[in-house]
Amino acid sequence: MKAFVLRSYGSPDVLRLTDVDTPVPGPSEVLIRIRATSVQPWDWHGMRGEPYVARVMPGGLGLRPKLSILGADVAGVVEAVGAQVTEYVPGDEVFAMPEGGGFAEYVSIPEHKVAPKPRNLSFEQAAAVPLAACTALLAVRDDAKVGPGHRVLVNGASGGVGTFAVQLAKAYGAHVTGVCSTRHVDLVRSIGADEVIDYTKEDFTRMGPPYDAILYVAGNRSFAECRRVLRRKGVCVMLGAAAGRWVQPAGRMFTMVAASMFASQKAVVTQVIGSAENRRNLRELTELIESGQVTPVVDRTYAFADTVAALRYQEEGHASGKVVITM
Repeated sequence: MKAFVLRSYGSPDVLRLTDVDTPVPGPSEVLIRIRATSVQPWDWHGMRGEPYVARVMPGGLGLRPKLSILGADVAGVVEAVGAQVTEYVPGDEVFAMPEGGGFAEYVSIPEHKVAPKPRNLSFEQAAAVPLAACTALLAVRDDAKVGPGHRVLVNGASGGVGTFAVQLAKAYGAHVTGVCSTRHVDLVRSIGADEVIDYTKEDFTRMGPPYDAILYVAGNRSFAECRRVLRRKGVCVMLGAAAGRWVQPAGRMFTMVAASMFASQKAVVTQVIGSAENRRNLRELTELIESGQVTPVVDRTYAFADTVAALRYQEEGHASGKVVITM
């Protein structure tokens, strides 16, 4: 099969389109013929090996790339199954978050990480869902515990995670304020935000009324600044932050969590990679998608041969919603 292979850290140009062996599914694995995948900051960190501090942290990136094939989202058709697989048969349309292996024509994934593709989505739309939407779901449902009547602010509301966070917070009954740049105001309003703050014109940390939760997807505001607009028992959920070469965003996340230990408001970091609940989360997302409460936002679509160009565009940081690659 064809795959974009990563041999060393660097720019998107280090990826090479190469012939590699097609994986053979293990006893409890599903072999998927990929029809679409997507790119996101997770791929950028794995490709660049940044922030550098993550290379030496326990369980971090390592001194050499751990993954030779990046790509954390896939949507496609079951090609073959292992002898112990009971839920899927060849021909089934599925989507999954393999946490690597998506920039290829095939990927083999444990059955418990795979879910049926939402019936009302194309493969391209479905590939935009897994990592970004699961991250937003964990932040809204588990970390912020959003419920009816809550006031929620999403900082970075126009990106891949942010567009899902706005819709999910609305689905859970919240009054949602989205923060984005001028060019994305109409988009954020169109996906359900009750109010939109243009950060080029206004400072959300100096505007009220106070929020029950801030979903912090992007930006470089401190916890002290966020506290100004949080209720006394409010929570700031970190889903990402402005990236840097040496320490950020890890440094900002750790600093905010540490600072919150001495405050009535709390800061927490959403962790989705490695979660054992991702299939359950994908099924919950499917229900919300098929009911019309959540719709993936796709900014651009690239052909598989143009994967390097797709990564370059994603690195610019201006995409509204997701960047998808089709096979």
